[in-house]
Amino acid sequence: MKILVPLDGSESSMRAVDQVIKEIDLLKQLPEIHLINVQHHVGGLVGTFVNSELIKQYRDDEGMAALKPAMQRLDAAGVRYQYRIGVGNEAEVIADYVRETGCDRIIMAARGTGGLARMLLGSVASQVVELSPVPV
Repeated sequence: MKILVPLDGSESSMRAVDQVIKEIDLLKQLPEIHLINVQHHVGGLVGTFVNSELIKQYRDDEGMAALKPAMQRLDAAGVRYQYRIGVGNEAEVIADYVRETGCDRIIMAARGTGGLARMLLGSVASQVVELSPVPV
């Protein structure tokens, strides 16, 4: 079994990691854990004024900052994992990663967004449910 855990650095996403750690004890074989953080694509005017290497370094630093707490919890629990920092639309990158790696399910938290923003934009979790070929 392959489980994907999308992380944004929030405490809500850390609860998803805690859930994965709890579920491992219930499984007959150890799952393959995948962690992913998705950074927004930076282009347009920013790309005109900022070196592309600096933009890449910034995305990598922000991605690792979001992933590090989960990596520390999994390390402490003795759980092996692999990780990726993606770039683009969060839900699309997550769904593409699932297809690419053959993950069997996604465990993620729905991060609280303000009422109007959520109504207009929808949550990433809702979008992942719509796009994902596997249970979320």
